Amino acid sequence: MSGPTQRIIKANGINLNIAEQGEGPLVLLCHGFPESWYSWRHQLEALAAAGYHAVAPDMRGYGKSDKPEAIDQYSIFHMIGDLVGVLDAFAAKSAIIVGHDWGAGIAWHAARLRPDRFRAAAILSVPYRPRSEVRPTSVMPQTEEAQFYQLYFQQPGVAEAEFEADTRKTLAAMLFGGSGEGVTAIRAMAAASGQTSKGVGMVSRKDGMLPKVPVPVPSWLSAADLDYYAAEFAGSGFRGPLNYYRNIDRNWELMGAFEGVKVTVPTLFIAGDLDMVIAFPGAAEHLANMKQWVPELREIKMLPGCGHWTQQERPAEVNAAIVEFLRGLPG
Repeated sequence: MSGPTQRIIKANGINLNIAEQGEGPLVLLCHGFPESWYSWRHQLEALAAAGYHAVAPDMRGYGKSDKPEAIDQYSIFHMIGDLVGVLDAFAAKSAIIVGHDWGAGIAWHAARLRPDRFRAAAILSVPYRPRSEVRPTSVMPQTEEAQFYQLYFQQPGVAEAEFEADTRKTLAAMLFGGSGEGVTAIRAMAAASGQTSKGVGMVSRKDGMLPKVPVPVPSWLSAADLDYYAAEFAGSGFRGPLNYYRNIDRNWELMGAFEGVKVTVPTLFIAGDLDMVIAFPGAAEHLANMKQWVPELREIKMLPGCGHWTQQERPAEVNAAIVEFLRGLPG
């Protein structure tokens, strides 16, 4: 089978680059940070082989897709609108949506608000979280020495300067650090040195986010894969991807109108037991109670030893779970 092809389509008033493979019912794959369509390279092939038309866009702000300058152009409604626009570009009445990391959050709300267009959802890494009572950034942890990484991302230009100085180093550090291998290594080093962790996702106010020493490339990522990611971000920069985080409070405001609306489509959830997101405060409770907000949740599949980059770390298991879920859907 030939590999995925790429092209530019019009969606929601902007240009989106998509990678696609296969023929059949449409499956839309939404990536997270810091990734691209390429994070779905294993799933595109597997879904095509299983009889589906798999489509993975470079999300708004990423890769070869358009990158609006204004921060407010990266709200949750813009993202859902882009995905509806992808369906319209294919004249598709509906699709199954699959999302990871930021793409997971977008997929949750796309399925929640437009079940007429997104008839089922497979979500990776990020459990469904109901709207909080207060502005999210107001309760993110911070101390004199460190702050939660999403707070570090709020000031335009700061994280961009650190991340864009050497995109290969940045991607290597993030992809290793968030992986099952990275989490295991970091925990072992901390235990051996007797150091106390500054907390999950905390960033030093003095030293920034990236480690000062070289990190290994994880076993599931080839040097060529890392080169591809590094080249993509060298061309696109990090402003667009970071603008997703700068809309967290805006999204909280916008979603007030939909308080109480549940995710009513059939849903699969997959995560690694070493995923940093699962280690966030409150995540275990959200996982345990998810069926309260997602009544058609079919399965929660936890992958032992897997970190945050679920579909890249464990492609065979993720592919098998998604295809089994898709084949069990009505119609």
